[in-house]
Amino acid sequence: MNPLQMVLVILVALVVGMASVLDERQFHRPLVACTLMGLVLGNLPVGIALGGSLELIALGWMNVGAAMAPDAALASTLASVVVITGHQSIATGIAIAVPIAAAGQVLTIFVRTIAVFFQHQADSFAEQANFRGVDVMHFSALALQGLRVAIPTAAVAAVSGTDIVQKALAAIPHVVTGGLQVAGGFIVVVGYAMVINMMRAKSLMPFFFLGFVIAAFSSYNLVGLGIMGAAFAIIYVQLNPIYHDQIKLPDASPQMATAGGGSVSSDDLDDELD
Repeated sequence: MNPLQMVLVILVALVVGMASVLDERQFHRPLVACTLMGLVLGNLPVGIALGGSLELIALGWMNVGAAMAPDAALASTLASVVVITGHQSIATGIAIAVPIAAAGQVLTIFVRTIAVFFQHQADSFAEQANFRGVDVMHFSALALQGLRVAIPTAAVAAVSGTDIVQKALAAIPHVVTGGLQVAGGFIVVVGYAMVINMMRAKSLMPFFFLGFVIAAFSSYNLVGLGIMGAAFAIIYVQLNPIYHDQIKLPDASPQMATAGGGSVSSDDLDDELD
């Protein structure tokens, strides 16, 4: 890894770490983070493949109240560096990312605890109408989250591709890596289940099972399945009456008062008199 790539890796990791608490541009998602890492490390296809695999695992990870989700940002950057620079397989990257995400969860809680100090300082500056001080406190706390990912990523990138990483990976028993790969597969299923449960779209479940059967008993690739799914979605929207505007006519009253060739409902007349 040349110095320029090292600088770019640190910058990407810094942005990914800050995005993990902003939740606005979604740079911390595995698909985006691994793709950016693959781009700066000169192996974009591997970055996309690893990001897609990790995205399926992290699909249902989200912060709910005070409950912190596993850290997908740190797992994505470290796994990308190890896989691309160390010429490892995607399965190895998944096996590495799962425990790193759990460790990153503890780290982000620790950093968020430190950030409370900056929040109190921002409150003090706000009472003094010192808006510049408030901005400095906010950016300082945000920088801590960026450094939380950038520093470990830089440390791994500095030794990645050397004998140290190779020996460390070789020292992991196969039963551990195999178990982590199986656990990653289970997490994918749990992530999909959480998303489907939040959607609460029971009427769409037949399409889910239909897609599963087609994918399992056919040789269609992802492009073909995607086109097929889009076609089913369009047909469903066109045929389902809830997606069409319906004009509801008022119920006709049995008693009608006619005048001048027109008809006026007695209910409307009663409303006018009232």
